[in-house]
Amino acid sequence: MTDDKLIAAARAAADNSYSPYSNFAVGAALRFADGSVVTGTNIENASYGLALCAETVAVANAMAQGVRGGLEAVAVTGPAADPITPCGRCRQVLNELAQLGSTDPDILCVGADTVRRVKLSVLLPEAFGPASLT
Repeated sequence: MTDDKLIAAARAAADNSYSPYSNFAVGAALRFADGSVVTGTNIENASYGLALCAETVAVANAMAQGVRGGLEAVAVTGPAADPITPCGRCRQVLNELAQLGSTDPDILCVGADTVRRVKLSVLLPEAFGPASLT
């Protein structure tokens, strides 16, 4: 799957966002080495703190489907003109999945007309993960 198709999958996921409080629909799409793509969207909650980010939902979907290891790329889209990046919590959640396959995926931070490509290790340097517990 090309980056453009991965971005399109993330945008399609954002169409299912439940974001009545922020009106900030986010979509995420994860691409794996085996060709599989798993998506997620943000899900807000009236208590705010219980909201789920699109990237976290995508990782949970991947885990629920048994997709682990081989994370190559992640596209994150939102309604803003400027590219958005995963929040700190999502960076950590993505890192956990990436470390299961010893990968450093590209993160495609997508805006209206701009895509910023950055490695997860740049977004989360010196990350704590499964290898830190041995």
